[in-house]
Amino acid sequence: MVQVNLTTGSYFECLDGISIFESAAKAQISLPYSCKTGRCSSCKCRVLSGRTLPLVDEIGLTTKEIEDGWILSCARTAASDLFIDVEEISGFVIPMVKTLPARISSLNKLAPDVLRVILRVPHNSMLDYLPGQYVNVIGAGGVRRSYSLANSPSADGRLELHIRAVVEGVMSDYWFNGAKTDDLVRINGPMGSFFLRETAGLDLVFLATGTGIAPIKALIEAMPQLATSKLPRSVTVVWGGRTQDDMYLDVAAMPGNQVFIPVLSRASPCWSGRRGYVQQALLDAQPDLSKAAVYACGSDAMIHSARLTMFEAGLPSNRFYSDAFVSSAAN
Repeated sequence: MVQVNLTTGSYFECLDGISIFESAAKAQISLPYSCKTGRCSSCKCRVLSGRTLPLVDEIGLTTKEIEDGWILSCARTAASDLFIDVEEISGFVIPMVKTLPARISSLNKLAPDVLRVILRVPHNSMLDYLPGQYVNVIGAGGVRRSYSLANSPSADGRLELHIRAVVEGVMSDYWFNGAKTDDLVRINGPMGSFFLRETAGLDLVFLATGTGIAPIKALIEAMPQLATSKLPRSVTVVWGGRTQDDMYLDVAAMPGNQVFIPVLSRASPCWSGRRGYVQQALLDAQPDLSKAAVYACGSDAMIHSARLTMFEAGLPSNRFYSDAFVSSAAN
């Protein structure tokens, strides 16, 4: 048994064959995470001293990141005493994960390939969650798929999901071809560590691609409840899609005074807005990122690129938070 020491001052023991993330959880120390399968990079941390062993492939890391000492805490175990640089989120009150029945209240198309699903849970078993987190929906045969919650917690307990169609996807086929109002499913959650950290006086930047706008919507909806002393200095939302059909929400109409920059990668000739990638669209505005915090949600390719370019542009290394959408192993 070896000891893992964090730059925050916390420490815990890591059993042979148990991931660093799970060992921390057993010691009631919360570290950032999302997929827990080595495919995203939410649990990324840097080894300052000591040795680790891989448990699964770290698909969520680039070769350069691995060479620079970065690991994924969900994908590695300690092979010696460790000293690692990682964010600790134990100071946040993170709701307990539970499994609940839920019925479909409504289904409606937001775009040709995006469906909004509203779920309701029993009034005596509301789901407590932090805006930005996600749930696993458990369908027939125990199939599980992860979906971000697209609304901040509400008094009626309703849960909003934005679901994109996946070719030959088992759950996608259910949602788009078989789901009906009042169908019963189960949900397991809340999951993930994609929620607001320190906001007071900062310039908040939200980067999203596709349905990555869903948790961003939840975060924006929750901000009016922040105390005056915790309000950010500014809020900018950069949302990217392929064509105008992908821009299925009116971000400018959401509560708050956020600046909205829509970006299309396959825009028609009549499109007068930004073209290309969300991270570049942000940098083209020449922002001062020294007092910013960036929250990115969407494709893992966007998140990897955004992290690198944001740091190069002056974003402090401890103020980039992400939730990468990674495909399920079996659709």
